[in-house]
Amino acid sequence: MQKSELRRHMLQLRRALPAEEVQRRSEQIADQFFSRFALKAGQTVHVFLPILKNNEVNTWLIINRLRQQHPEVRVAVPVTDVAQNILTHHHLTDEAVLIENKWGIPEPQNAHIIHAPEVDMVLIPLLAFDEAGHRVGYGKGFYDRFLADCRPDVLKVGLSLEPPIKKIADPNPFDVPMDAIVMPQAVWERH
Repeated sequence: MQKSELRRHMLQLRRALPAEEVQRRSEQIADQFFSRFALKAGQTVHVFLPILKNNEVNTWLIINRLRQQHPEVRVAVPVTDVAQNILTHHHLTDEAVLIENKWGIPEPQNAHIIHAPEVDMVLIPLLAFDEAGHRVGYGKGFYDRFLADCRPDVLKVGLSLEPPIKKIADPNPFDVPMDAIVMPQAVWERH
């Protein structure tokens, strides 16, 4: 399936999910994440903040557990720089003031900047992925540009409400494949 067709299809499926089902799957994803990944003091984990009205994975479940169970792990979140078509990255603290941008994404204001090479693990939003680890996002390329700036050893972890499809027909050469994808029932890993 072509990315554009797959994007439309998956957006329709996601919009049709009841909020309670999204929350249930998000809880399962959080449980899978914490059972699979060992976190170490001093690590920086980059986590997207969800657009809840779009039925995205509720990453607040992961963020809150990180804060409670792993206070030694720094949480970074993105801010969209529309003028430069890039993401900037900021330390999410309890004091952060969040304001929704034009897409409904909460973003911290006046938070400490974290540079891409400081990030050890990136939790990445996606609409769909295939068995090779290619993802379909919203099509703006923000995460591909961000991942290109990260260290080569950064762990790239997608979060998906749905299982993989067989194959995305048209991956772009600049698409960065995932190392792992956390789903409600399992974790897919690159072999």
